[in-house]
Amino acid sequence: MKPLYWNRIQIQDQNNNTLWSSLEEPDIINTQEFEDLFSKATVQPKKKPLSDQYEKKNKTRKLIKLLDGKRSQAVGILISSLHLEMKDIQQAVLTVDHSVVDLETIEALYENRAQPDELEKIRKHYETSKEDEVKLLDKPEQFLYELSQIPDFARRVHCIIFQSVFVDSISSVHRKLEIISAVSKAFLDNDSVKDVIGLILAFGNYMNGGNRTRGQADGFGLEILPKLKDVKSRDNRMSLVDYVVSYYLRNMDKNAGTEKSVFPLPEPQDLFHAAQVKFEDLAKDLRKLKKELTACVKEVEQVCENSSEEHLQPFKDKMESFVSTAQSQYETEDERLQAAQKSFQDMVMYFGLKPKSGEKEVSPNHIFMLWYEFCNDFKSIWNRENKNISKERLKEAQQTVQKITAEKKVETKKTNANSLKERLRKKEAGVSSS
Repeated sequence: MKPLYWNRIQIQDQNNNTLWSSLEEPDIINTQEFEDLFSKATVQPKKKPLSDQYEKKNKTRKLIKLLDGKRSQAVGILISSLHLEMKDIQQAVLTVDHSVVDLETIEALYENRAQPDELEKIRKHYETSKEDEVKLLDKPEQFLYELSQIPDFARRVHCIIFQSVFVDSISSVHRKLEIISAVSKAFLDNDSVKDVIGLILAFGNYMNGGNRTRGQADGFGLEILPKLKDVKSRDNRMSLVDYVVSYYLRNMDKNAGTEKSVFPLPEPQDLFHAAQVKFEDLAKDLRKLKKELTACVKEVEQVCENSSEEHLQPFKDKMESFVSTAQSQYETEDERLQAAQKSFQDMVMYFGLKPKSGEKEVSPNHIFMLWYEFCNDFKSIWNRENKNISKERLKEAQQTVQKITAEKKVETKKTNANSLKERLRKKEAGVSSS
């Protein structure tokens, strides 16, 4: 079925006055119709719902239910939605193969597995009841029992799920560290960034003149950057950012107006993403991954110790390979985190930044959002001005061509005095004069 990504509400106090405390779900829904409407598209052959694979009960005899109502209903809905056979689930778990049973289904199976107290009741029923009584056991109880018969189901599935979680989480950490490292490095290393900052400093010092508190500055607080667009020219047609961009393109970018012109600052979108990074959160994420990876290693060892020879492979090789790769990736990203923090601190010192009032240190959000707003303004003006310069160059080129063409048209060709045409012309001229 297609997932429904809602925020779950759970009622703790049954006496409260909300709708949810008194709401009851209908006992009968047309599951086949519902599945036809809201099931996922699949290229796999249609299989009967897992619930249909259990023996049909004689309605004259009362079913034996060991789960409470809501729990039974939840498990019942799950098995009705699974167009699989139990052997498919077992194969997926034992071989770590998602081709038939996808990861989302495996997660649902893990979340709905029998809890120890439930499993104890169900097993006791199987062990102490007669065959007829076992057959009368309701579908959800049968399903949970069969699921528990898959060797080391909970540990195996937990390892499979963690493998997916780890891959996604470590990739997320990697992307965030990569973006903040790249942006910090750009500010530290790119000469074009220095050129733009130098222009702002020069224009600012000129505007402030001999002011005792603002003039003759050696640098400036980056808080002014987003405000430069509000500093208008006398006729109100141009901002200071407009002027800085125009001056940079026309005096410092030899490729201005061409495809070779390169934006001199970090990309605004990169700055926005870098501003969302919190080093303490990344460190926390990595610590959590390390703790969970250590637990996964132990679970893999326990599964391998408990497993029969028949069910040992390919779980052992696949999981040991994953663990080895994961440990290497963790160490790489942990080192990358230290390097990114150092690069960021170097940049903070480079700009002479001080923490905001009440904060111990400068945060990526503070510095990169200042730059994001400025760079966003700068880039839109830079794109527009580049187009203007390109049009100007094209117009100049067209005028040059027109001038050359016009000069060629009025150019007088020199004649050859010894040519036949010239001799005849002179002869005719002599006859006329006589």
